[in-house]
Amino acid sequence: MALQLRRKVHESVVYIDRDSAPRIISSGMDFIPEDLPVGTRVIYPNAPVKGLPNREAAIRYALNHPHDCEPLYAQLQPGMKVTIAIDDLSMPLPPMSTPDIRQTALEILLDLLHANGVDDVHLIIAISLHRRMTEWEIKRMCGQRVFDAFWPDRLYNHDAEDPDGMTVIGETRHGEKLSINRRAAESDLLIYLNYNFVPMNGGHKSVAVGLCDYESLRPHHEPQTIRDSDSYMDPANSELTRKINRLGKLVDEHVNVFHIETTVNNQMFKGELSFLTKNEDDFSAYERMKYEAMRFTMSKMPLAAKRKMYNSLTSDYEMIAVEAGRTEPVHERIIAKSMQQYVVPIEGQCDILICPIPEISPYNVYSSLNPLLVQVMALGYHFNMYRGKPLLKKGGVLILHHPCYDEFDHVQHPSYIEFFNRLLPETRDSHTLREKYEREFATNPSYIEMYRRGHAYHGAHPFYMWYWAENGRAHVGRVIAAGAENAHVPAAMGWERADNLTEAIAMARSYMGRSAQITMLHQPVIAICDMS
Repeated sequence: MALQLRRKVHESVVYIDRDSAPRIISSGMDFIPEDLPVGTRVIYPNAPVKGLPNREAAIRYALNHPHDCEPLYAQLQPGMKVTIAIDDLSMPLPPMSTPDIRQTALEILLDLLHANGVDDVHLIIAISLHRRMTEWEIKRMCGQRVFDAFWPDRLYNHDAEDPDGMTVIGETRHGEKLSINRRAAESDLLIYLNYNFVPMNGGHKSVAVGLCDYESLRPHHEPQTIRDSDSYMDPANSELTRKINRLGKLVDEHVNVFHIETTVNNQMFKGELSFLTKNEDDFSAYERMKYEAMRFTMSKMPLAAKRKMYNSLTSDYEMIAVEAGRTEPVHERIIAKSMQQYVVPIEGQCDILICPIPEISPYNVYSSLNPLLVQVMALGYHFNMYRGKPLLKKGGVLILHHPCYDEFDHVQHPSYIEFFNRLLPETRDSHTLREKYEREFATNPSYIEMYRRGHAYHGAHPFYMWYWAENGRAHVGRVIAAGAENAHVPAAMGWERADNLTEAIAMARSYMGRSAQITMLHQPVIAICDMS
């Protein structure tokens, strides 16, 4: 039956037969060819949705035709205090080629504000508890013109630990208290400029999370909320989204917010690398030669050189939608367009799910992928890329493919080091970690200082990364780390280890049976599996 169901190579789901080319497994920064068993289902990303022909015109149209409010120019008065909050560099991945969409929108916005006599303008990078963006990163994202005019006094990172820079705006009927950036809260108009890369972002999450503090995150950045989200990439069935929406409504009651949301297609690789998103069966002779040359070159490169090359990649994402106005109607339209790009119809769950893990994630831009980030990519993001029900059956085997380096960035991830080496040997139970240790890390003066003055993630951040995989851990029966270069990292995570993918599949079949249905998520991929 599996062989009869094999689709055409240009479609998003194919089944491996005896004539199929080896699949490309992205393991860290290496590309490894693997022959998958006959009958394996491989899920590819949809072809890129065609981008808008003129992004500047589309942005101007959205500002002049917003949803449920007056056009932006009609809301502006000379002497107003206006704050523009901007999504940070955690999305998209890899970073988009310049000019960034945020630069284009900012230049249009600032010209409009100036033309209407609005001079009291601040630009705030909405990092929440992420690391501070560097001067170079901000310049690249915002563009030289905006950077020169506003940095550093009126263009800066949000600081969730600045006692004078935060203010309580209210409390929900569920007792959830929300504090946000004081400058944003006290502005006559708060404009939020969003880059929606995956469905869990945008909407009420933008202000209520991007500009809040640690105490405001605790009610929803916690294990039970994630376990109750089915999945958090499907906003309609996400407990995380429901809780954040309560806080976002509180924002809209107290602050005049004008949302601008954008979304892009999945044109992740450009030019000579664009073939990497294709089905391997469809490679031309020239593309297969390029792939072999790339694989050979990377096999000879030192790890540091490979990582530098990987982090230098940029992508030709194209904007496919921009909407402006009030929070909910704007977000509803952006999510619909985003799902048009990402949703792949899937029939039937699998017994074994193979997830090659790319080296880049939202939390290690220009850095290394440490063990906690490997697990959040596999059991958090990849597992949750579904609507309806999980791609993997309850109690099934998830095979992640990554070297699982025991390596941590001391600048970006100092609190991760202590979490991995001190806490995980004691317990992997999320509720215990939250109740016993989370606040200790969150209030650690050293971690707070590195967050505020350096470029470190907040002390509480590794806990969130652990919680983010909570529903994956609760659902999956076994995890096998294929290609792990050591045994102690998988052991610390509670995983089994295999030298390579072939061995991992044999192990998984010994647990699930020889007739187990196998599915692989092709990398690179952003696909929301619409399960039936």
